[in-house]
Amino acid sequence: MRGLTVSALAAALLAHAAQAQAPDWSHAQPVSVELSSFRFAPSTLTLHQGTPYRIRFTNRASGGHDFVAKEFFAESSVAPDDRAKISKGRVDVDGGESVEVRLVPNHAGSYKSHCSHFMHSSFGMTGEIIVR
Repeated sequence: MRGLTVSALAAALLAHAAQAQAPDWSHAQPVSVELSSFRFAPSTLTLHQGTPYRIRFTNRASGGHDFVAKEFFAESSVAPDDRAKISKGRVDVDGGESVEVRLVPNHAGSYKSHCSHFMHSSFGMTGEIIVR
């Protein structure tokens, strides 16, 4: 019985610590990325490690695009409600639509991004994410 009480207390403390460390998404810094015919605007994002962001990907084209940054997304903490918006390091954005992803970059570095649709990156739909 005593072991169960200690385990329950430890679980409660871990749950409280996780809640205390969860970002305040209402104060997340907004960042906009436009996807259009063969470019990202801006093509370079400069973010700060440990800062919460709301990144809004808006597709200005009529056809679909995506924003692929596998290493960046893998090394960021994504809001639980937004994790399903990222599949294999990719955010799909249908023509004329927007997708918002809340995340915190965890590691400083430089990360490449591109659109994986046929020939889009060859035509210049590439970018970079710099985390300081």
